[in-house]
Amino acid sequence: PAAFLTAYHALFHVAGLEKGQRILIHAAAGGVGMAAVQLARHVGAEIYATASPAKWPALRSLGLDDAHLASSRDVGFAEAFLNSSGGRGVDVVLNSLAHEFVDASLALLPGGGTFVEMGKTDIRDLEQVAADHAGVDYRAFDLYEAGPDAIHETFRAVMELFAAGRVRLNPITVHHIRNARKAFRRMSRGRHTGKIVLELGSGFGGGTVLVTGGTGGVGSLVARHLVAEHGVRSLVLASRRGMAADGAGELVSALEAGGAAVRVVACDVADRDAVARMLADLPPAYPLTAVVHAAGGLADGTVETLSAKNLDHVLRAKVGGAVNLHELTRERPLSAFVLFSALAGTLGTGGQANYAAANAFLDGLAALRRACGLPGTSLCWGWWERGGMTGDLAEADRARLRRLGIAAMPTSVALTLFDSACAADRPVVIPARIELPAPRDPAGDDLPGLLRDGVGGGR
Repeated sequence: PAAFLTAYHALFHVAGLEKGQRILIHAAAGGVGMAAVQLARHVGAEIYATASPAKWPALRSLGLDDAHLASSRDVGFAEAFLNSSGGRGVDVVLNSLAHEFVDASLALLPGGGTFVEMGKTDIRDLEQVAADHAGVDYRAFDLYEAGPDAIHETFRAVMELFAAGRVRLNPITVHHIRNARKAFRRMSRGRHTGKIVLELGSGFGGGTVLVTGGTGGVGSLVARHLVAEHGVRSLVLASRRGMAADGAGELVSALEAGGAAVRVVACDVADRDAVARMLADLPPAYPLTAVVHAAGGLADGTVETLSAKNLDHVLRAKVGGAVNLHELTRERPLSAFVLFSALAGTLGTGGQANYAAANAFLDGLAALRRACGLPGTSLCWGWWERGGMTGDLAEADRARLRRLGIAAMPTSVALTLFDSACAADRPVVIPARIELPAPRDPAGDDLPGLLRDGVGGGR
């Protein structure tokens, strides 16, 4: 709660912010900034805010319009806010910037007011500020200097606001501790919104893991693996048939014997309303911390023979389900968002244009999530020896996979690759067993283009 404690202390104990006053909050899309925006709105202040333009949507969601937003990358905010306020400027500045940004911010107090300095790199002399800017009360502070009694009082006040629904938690971006350097680099460059949290656990968090296609062949294997090897103690397994799926009862018994609380939910993940209801009904003691999207289906055929029905059958669960999960969980502090793609989306395989398109979409979605600061990993699976989409293939189709250099993976190998791929910190990973055969064509032209360099000449 440090962000809200700092913002509350700054606004009400240091600045004495009141209803009707105008306040400028710098770096308003950061942790303290977003907390300050919510608290200032709670007391009825008029809020002006700066942030990089890419983060303005987050501030618009808190009720700010464009007349009250400006970039934190240059000092143009001073002129913009003087104009939009009719020359009156503001009554309070909550500052975390430095140098010329401080000077520009002081100019926004033409009638006097309170300048609250949270930063540490450019603390001004309060007497000099008072001499240069009539009526301005310059106050630099450190929360911990307030002492334990004042912090305790602030903590209680903040928690009462949360309990009353007056404020809500800031957005959170979760990074595993092994990626701490990357997380701090991102923070130092101001590319995050809200707070950054470092996860110390297995990468799947300490809450509920949702596995779609969870009663299917691969989904059930992954569910068992999460409990046995990752210590997951709360699982929700979603599938179309729910507990009516073959082997669902035995699966639940095995998982519960491993120490996990398990719920099997009959849910069509392509149905947005059904997914929303499922997410709303998660165990309160175990909030959602990870998603493994393993749902999917096949409807093979050449491009010429593909029908709308065949396309919908393949795209609905894989793509529609992924989009629903992405949109409905993006505000939740997830540790992992794992999409089960397939090598078909990377290499392309004959008669699977719809399947290849669906998997390529998952790969792109994982990259998009990473670009937005969200967890996202797409696993372009090869051939699982047991379970998976290849389980129902005819021998002729399996022979075709072998000719492409794709070998079957025993379950133990596949699950080891699952762990390695999830730990790789890349948006798209290919966990597959490749065994290139001696090509019938010496140039390797009978292999997929991406594999041709791996044959001949000892390459």
